[in-house]
Formats: sequence, structure tokens, C-alpha cells
Amino acid sequence: MLEVNNLRKAYGSQVVLHDVSLALRPGTIHGLVGANGAGKTTLLNCLYGLETGFSGTVRTGSGRPVREHTGLLPYEPFFYPRLTGREYLEFCLQALGRPLLDFGPWNRLLELPLDQYADEYSAGMRKKLALLSLLVQGLDFLILDEPFNGLDLESNLLLKKVLRRLRDRGTGILLTSHILGALTETADEITVLVDGRVQRHYVAAEFSTLENDLLNSLHREKLSLLDELV
Repeated sequence: MLEVNNLRKAYGSQVVLHDVSLALRPGTIHGLVGANGAGKTTLLNCLYGLETGFSGTVRTGSGRPVREHTGLLPYEPFFYPRLTGREYLEFCLQALGRPLLDFGPWNRLLELPLDQYADEYSAGMRKKLALLSLLVQGLDFLILDEPFNGLDLESNLLLKKVLRRLRDRGTGILLTSHILGALTETADEITVLVDGRVQRHYVAAEFSTLENDLLNSLHREKLSLLDELV
């Protein structure tokens, strides 16, 4: 299990995360939702170790360092110039001391031109390449920041199926998305962040109230105006 307890992160006097706690269990998909600026990406970066200077704890049930068995898909994946998709995948495996393997079976799903330069890929292809680099590693946990963003309909549907299969084999997945339907269709539980605080935690049986709860918390005044206008 990956567990965050009372995590607080500030940049100078601006507090971005206020005592945030959540747990990612093996074999579950945990959604993280909130408006822009709610602190979602900062939380993911703290969990993975890309942010420092925070208080609270981030720990694994096994006691192993998070990065040893966890993969991160950033919101905007970065690729070095003049590196092919295949070379990028090989680099990711070698950086973790993992043996090289045949990427063909996985790539038959994602259909990427692995022998072309990755920095020439479209936004959707870049997202799929970054995802592929995680899939080939057989990791225990995945942290995915807006994995559906930039993908076409066909790829979105396939990604949902891939995530469910990974969950069923025991992978723990923490993901964010602005597409609420993508979360409610795939997640087992969802945590709502508002202004850097956990507002509420939902289990699947409560998802039917999530949209209205978010509307009321984020747009209460605008909803009153809408009642007057329409």
C-alpha cells in the first residue's frame, strides 16, 4: 500500500496542501478530482518524490522506496530530442536496471511508430509512449496525472480497459482527470481536493451524488444565477 498522512506543502507563505491523507491499496483504482489549483499535481509529485520540503509522511507498506515499484505518468511527458520511441523505452528500462524486452506485444495495443523521434509525436502519441514505458515495467503502483487528456475516443476506451485489467491483476492505480465520467467509470474510490484540502472521500456506491456535490461546492453562486436566468 502507498499511504500519505497529514501531508502539508507550501511555497513560501502560500500553502498548497493542507494535511492531506489518502491511501492507495493494491488492486484498486483511486481517483483524485478537483478544480485547477486544488493541489492534485503537487500531491502526486510529493508522493513520487519530485517535490521536497513538505511535512507529513509518504510511505509504502513494504518499506521499500516508492520509486522502486511505482511509475509516474506526468501531465505533460518530456522526451529528449533525437531519441526514438524505442530508444526512450530502452532508456527507461535501463535506468531502473531492468532487462530489455520485446515491445511488440504491448505496442500492438498502442500502435506507436517506435522508430520515429519521440519529440515529433503528437500530444496523444506522447501520452501513449509515456504510458507504454510504465506498462512494460510491470510495476506494483501507477500514478497517472490526466492519462485521458489528449487521447482520441478509441484510445480512451482502450485505456479504460487496460487500467481495469491492471487493477484486476493487483496493480494499485492513482489517477487524476478533469473528465468526471472517466473517473466514475473506472475508479473504485474517489477523493475530492478543494483548495489543497480533502473535502470528501467517495466509495463507488456514492458516485451518483459526486457531480452534484462538486457543482454545489465549486459553483454555488453561479447555480443561483443560473436559476434566475433559465
